[in-house]
Amino acid sequence: MADEELAKDLGPLAALTIGVGTMIGAGIFVLPRQAYQIAGPAIALSFVVGGVISLFTALSASELGTAMPKAGGSYYYVNHALGPLFGSIAGMGNWMGLAFASAFYMIGFGDFVTALVTVPPIDLNVIRIPGTQVAAFFAGILFIGINYVGAKETGRLQNVIVIMLVAILTVFSILGFLQADLSTLKPFAPTKDGYGAVLPGTALVFVSFLGFAKITTVAEEIKNPGRNLPLAVVGSVVIVTTMYAILMIVMASVINWTELAAPGADPVVEVAEVAFGNSLGLAGVGAGLIIFGGLLATASSANASILASSRINFAMGRDKLITAWLNDIHDKFATPYRSIAVTGVIILVLILIGNIKTLAKAGSVLHLIVYGLLNLALIVMREADVAEYDPAFRVPLYPITPILGALFSFALIAFMNRIEIALAVLFVVFGIGWFFVYARPRTDKQGVLSRYILSRPDDMPEPAVSAATSVKPDGGDYRVMVPLANPEHETDLISLASAVASQRGGTVVATHIVQVPDQTPLASGAEHVEELDAESADLLERARNDAETFGVPVETHTILSHRSFEEIFDAAQSHDADLVVMGWGEDSHGSPGRAESALDELTNGLPCDVVVLRNRGFDPSRVLVPTAGGPDSALSAAIAQMLQAEYGSELSLLHVTDESREAGEEFLADWATDHDIRDANLVVVEEDDVEAAIERAAADCSLLVIGATEEGLLARLFRGSLALDIVDDVDCSVLLAEKQRKRSVRERLLG
Repeated sequence: MADEELAKDLGPLAALTIGVGTMIGAGIFVLPRQAYQIAGPAIALSFVVGGVISLFTALSASELGTAMPKAGGSYYYVNHALGPLFGSIAGMGNWMGLAFASAFYMIGFGDFVTALVTVPPIDLNVIRIPGTQVAAFFAGILFIGINYVGAKETGRLQNVIVIMLVAILTVFSILGFLQADLSTLKPFAPTKDGYGAVLPGTALVFVSFLGFAKITTVAEEIKNPGRNLPLAVVGSVVIVTTMYAILMIVMASVINWTELAAPGADPVVEVAEVAFGNSLGLAGVGAGLIIFGGLLATASSANASILASSRINFAMGRDKLITAWLNDIHDKFATPYRSIAVTGVIILVLILIGNIKTLAKAGSVLHLIVYGLLNLALIVMREADVAEYDPAFRVPLYPITPILGALFSFALIAFMNRIEIALAVLFVVFGIGWFFVYARPRTDKQGVLSRYILSRPDDMPEPAVSAATSVKPDGGDYRVMVPLANPEHETDLISLASAVASQRGGTVVATHIVQVPDQTPLASGAEHVEELDAESADLLERARNDAETFGVPVETHTILSHRSFEEIFDAAQSHDADLVVMGWGEDSHGSPGRAESALDELTNGLPCDVVVLRNRGFDPSRVLVPTAGGPDSALSAAIAQMLQAEYGSELSLLHVTDESREAGEEFLADWATDHDIRDANLVVVEEDDVEAAIERAAADCSLLVIGATEEGLLARLFRGSLALDIVDDVDCSVLLAEKQRKRSVRERLLG
């Protein structure tokens, strides 16, 4: 049986965009009119206060996340530290808070839709649904449906959306600043409550800060979480707070706040018309760009909230606080479809009956309860002195930081309206009732707090979180990883990898990547591997049997990932691979002539040497290695030598030159000596057409080993490459060898 592991899919940018993408929409695109009504220009201070409150909790979440990287994030930390009673409160609060926030975002989305097209209201016998909510309702059905069927690559789309939004708002703020009249900001706190309106304003706009904690729900999937998790969590809060404060000041200095607060006003669009119109003469373009940005922002926030809710449900189901029925995986779509459907129905109901201010504050108040409990959870974990609690990041100024985080979170609830406070009390009571009626008879989990109080320190049980480690079997230090996908090529890839491992006294590491929809937590996918990929176990078992015939040690790993091809190189790094032996992709992964994808080629170096097999039947009896002395030729030579030693291959070296034959023969002899090749046919061809010469020589061989192209990505995309043309035109199998080395961005683009 293969080891199952969760891939570390998310780098710092991807993790950062989870938080920023959720937070960047509400404050600037949806709430400005209501916010200015409460505090005038001083609403900028409300955002700063909200950011400061969030920062305390963000620091606590970062420590807990690096110590306990588990799906469920805030809920998991509370449940683990304080026990299932508080876990029920936090879980229900987090789940319903996300539902309220999603409905809020969808109504904001509907508002921007109605700015573009007329959406007629719907009159029912008992209720009249405005056009904005009609548009929001149908948009909600669309986004719930997308998550239900598990659209792929939503994580990448989120990155693109966030970058576009930041760019749009940056241009908006710069052009607005050029039109600013700071006299409109006096008095700075003009409403009847003066600066006393700042905290009620924070209570309204705090919904803008709900995204940072969502990063911790995917902590299991973040690369180097000790560094990247705190950077993403704290960084998202700082970025969004700064942007919101600047934008609210700029907007109120372009158009007087009283006009922005007027009934029916659409502040961000109106300011865009002035800013773009006076600066560029493009008032209509500015308004259209902002409407487009508003659609992107509210859509991405709503989608992220729906996705996060399924992760919360999964974590609660794992702890038996709700029925595991909600976490069943769809046979076709591989998503937690019941959880998404139930949450979706709640969101749709809230869209129809909700007021935008009430939805915003309701989402905030439920999250504030969770944030307060999260800070208390950190204190418990520290004071209980659990031996295995070893976070890679620790909050500064402990215990002041989590104490202030808890106090500020609970205190802000007091500045909500009565209906939101009543809602908070109702959900706390409901969570307590749910625990005693449903969860208590079913769950056997006991929180650290209870164990600390009732037990002696030397009787501490096993921690709920333990890092998964894989023990390498004896087999030398050299490790050859084989990512398997196509059963038809499994034997040939394993044979090639085993031959190399045998010659190096190393180990074969056979991996199979099971792609999980973004809507499904990886840990949940691990419980449903057979439903996601019925061939996984059989494929790796065949690989183990084939490798063992060579007498080499073999490991097998099933890797759960939200990506497919891109995960290969992360897995190579995490498994300490020295060489990756992989099959040839149909489109060469958008980077023809090289092993990595186009994006990886531009942004990352290979973690190890790589050979890619274009398989037309693995036959190493007659091996041809063409060389011009390029940097990858050393790997080509090494692979050819190992095949020769393992299979007794007939080895030929080919050099094509447009100089004299004597010079070519001297070069090839020296190259063979430098690479310690003694038993090979040396073939020199005088010809200008290198491709044609190699193809003719390959007609008499069974395996061609060729170095990766040295042409830059731009040249290959427009003109093709010698290596790729040869791979396509010869009849034998081809090994494309690419050696690990550093290349500048210029070399990657231009060669």
